[in-house]
Amino acid sequence: MEGLEATARLHEFPERLYAWSFPRWKWRFVRRCFPGRQVTFVEPGARLSQPAGLLLWGSAERPDGMPKEMPVVRMEDGFLRSVGLGAELTRPLSWVVDTRGMYYDASQPSDLEWLLQHAEFTPTCRARAAALREAVAAGGVTKYNVGQGEWARPADVPRVILVPGQVESDASIARGGAAVRGNMALLQAVRAANPDAFLVYKPHPDVEARLRILGAQEDEAERWCDACVSDVPMERMLAQVDEVHTMTSLSGFEALLRGLRVVCYGHPFYAGWGLTEDKVPLPRRSRRLALDELVAGALILYPLYLDIAGRGLSTPEGTLQALQAWKSRQQGRVPWWRGAYRAILRRAIGVR
Repeated sequence: MEGLEATARLHEFPERLYAWSFPRWKWRFVRRCFPGRQVTFVEPGARLSQPAGLLLWGSAERPDGMPKEMPVVRMEDGFLRSVGLGAELTRPLSWVVDTRGMYYDASQPSDLEWLLQHAEFTPTCRARAAALREAVAAGGVTKYNVGQGEWARPADVPRVILVPGQVESDASIARGGAAVRGNMALLQAVRAANPDAFLVYKPHPDVEARLRILGAQEDEAERWCDACVSDVPMERMLAQVDEVHTMTSLSGFEALLRGLRVVCYGHPFYAGWGLTEDKVPLPRRSRRLALDELVAGALILYPLYLDIAGRGLSTPEGTLQALQAWKSRQQGRVPWWRGAYRAILRRAIGVR
């Protein structure tokens, strides 16, 4: 697997793809993900010919009337995405493409799970993953790279646990095999299991932006935690806590990259490989991975990275540099028009 990029997976995708019901703002980015492929964007009611594949976003259901032999390919946001939220339609620098399922759907193996279970990770590949992991942590890069605030860990507490909030209507909770199905249920379970720890709850940034719906009783989070922290960049939080306890949040993976203990109450893609403490076993993930093998699969082999200048596909290292430069240009500033723009999105798209 030496030198192998995720772009080597392009041969797995059909030569022709019908992209079903994709919003227009995504079209140019979708096309860049499939160089040499013919991508046609279609809406409900269209008649599709074969041979072709059907490209769906996330866990969207196969449309009625589609031939069963038509292969389905799914797309979702990658793990090093942007400086800004996907819910704000911020341009993506990475997406994942999956021919088996989707990385957050634990009901069946995904392409990422197959890679982690079966791929051979050579010393060269592991060394590259280690360098990438260290660069991600040193650069303070996460999935969305948002937030302006500060939070200081109390000086007199020996153990701090971060419980990251998720969007409760997301498929990652419904399909992620979680033992609990809500943010406050998770927070209460963590409190019950760790009565002496200092618990910090951080709402999901989409919820903070009021672009996704507040979870059940989420406005009462302080009943079960010691601090509720908003608008603080995830990398600043991870630098000040000892552990992350989560259902399926990507924050658990970001914590692993930084050497933190991670406890999973569901089946995120990074659980089940011997790197996390899992409340719910997933026996089919039988391989024991080193951290840099997980990183190689999740950040090098699985996603497709989009060149920020629009020159086609990029590498994880190139995308990391682009994200760091993007963050540096913004310097934590919030554009003056952000509030009005979010209000327009709430009205046009709705809050789900």
